[in-house]
Amino acid sequence: MAQGLMRRLLPGFLAIGVFMTGDGFELTFLSKYVVDQGFSPAQASMLFTMYGLVAALAGWASGVLAELFGAKRIMLIGAVSWIGLHLVFIGVALPSHMYPLMLLVYALRGMGYPLFIYSFVVLLAQTVDPGKLASAMGWFWTAYSFGIGVFGAYLPAFITPVIGEYYSLWVSLPFSLAGMLICLFFVPKTSNANLDAMSTSDKLRELSHGVTILGQNRQIALAAVLRVICNLTLYGFPVIMPLYLATHNNGGGAWFRVTEWSTIWGLLFVVTVFGNVFWGLMGDRFGWMRQMRWWGCWLSAAGTLAMYYAPQFFGHNLPVMYACAVVLGLGISAFVPMGAVFPALEPEHKGAAVSAHNLASGLTTFCGPFIATILLETVGFAGVCWAYAICYLGGSLISVWIRPKQPGFDEKGHRIPGAKTLGDALVEEQERSEQGQTTHRDAVSAANPSTVSLVVPTAA
Repeated sequence: MAQGLMRRLLPGFLAIGVFMTGDGFELTFLSKYVVDQGFSPAQASMLFTMYGLVAALAGWASGVLAELFGAKRIMLIGAVSWIGLHLVFIGVALPSHMYPLMLLVYALRGMGYPLFIYSFVVLLAQTVDPGKLASAMGWFWTAYSFGIGVFGAYLPAFITPVIGEYYSLWVSLPFSLAGMLICLFFVPKTSNANLDAMSTSDKLRELSHGVTILGQNRQIALAAVLRVICNLTLYGFPVIMPLYLATHNNGGGAWFRVTEWSTIWGLLFVVTVFGNVFWGLMGDRFGWMRQMRWWGCWLSAAGTLAMYYAPQFFGHNLPVMYACAVVLGLGISAFVPMGAVFPALEPEHKGAAVSAHNLASGLTTFCGPFIATILLETVGFAGVCWAYAICYLGGSLISVWIRPKQPGFDEKGHRIPGAKTLGDALVEEQERSEQGQTTHRDAVSAANPSTVSLVVPTAA
């Protein structure tokens, strides 16, 4: 991205990271805290399940709402709703010990973060040149991962031993409030002439097409199923792992403290940050679907089962659990091409395809906890982990019938001899950039050799 544009968007990336730090604060300990208050593991899991359902609907609707009313406005609405409902949840619902109230308030809070982060994606689409949008999305997911997974996991690991889990929930508020204020004062407003010309009914029709396309395009439907599968553990493990690793509920072993689990979970997200970059390059050069089929699905299945069985065999062994987190993080990040698959499957209706992708992305936040909710009381933690692993292996099979038109590859995902892939194009662009910078330095050197060491290459 151009330096000027990057400077304009940097506050938005910062707002995403800071806000999601507040949102992710509770993920590593809330389920255990709820159980410690006298509720069952299934009730704790149901909180996350309903939260995920509302988040799925909000994520699906965020795009058209941002287009109808402005991306920045919907970001602020999402942030205000999250902060207000979080105050009600920790100030009224939790102290009341009234489960229906806790369930209602926490579920409604689920609409806040999707409105905030996915509206910013619309802002990026309206602001960034299409040829640079992939780079901008890379920065977006990096900010998101650092917020919800890295800082959102590691900070509670240091704070909860000092002030306890309940008061740690209050500490999340300053981060979300700071993210909202950054958005309010520094994120630019945008407009889209084409969208402004559309009537409200046309925009709502495009939104509904994001669902109807699932019945009209079989490959989009299969891709949606795979999109739901790919992040099951990312949203299911925060529900079950604090209970499995840090308590004796439902066969848990209490091998680790919750703070140690937080560091394990934080490492997984650190891996996904770098894995997103690595697998993005690999997918462009060697094929999206083959990567997700053999690396995404199988590594995720192996990492899921390893996270369950490692403490059974090795007990309190943090290095082994860290290794398991690395495997699972590499598997989850190998699904990074999913965002490119949907529009490639329906190039004539990219907006509807992206809406279907957002809907599936939201549903995974529902399905991960839902599987835990319906299975935990009957088959325990082992059954839940095996269910996740079987879903990943099933996703590997489903991917065989998903055949997007990827540049440089045939319908079966095999590379076409002599054809240029997106990865090849990026390498060539980088080489041209370096050659241009070298030519620039040589020219400066010829003009004034004594100043060569002070020359900074200009951006291509």
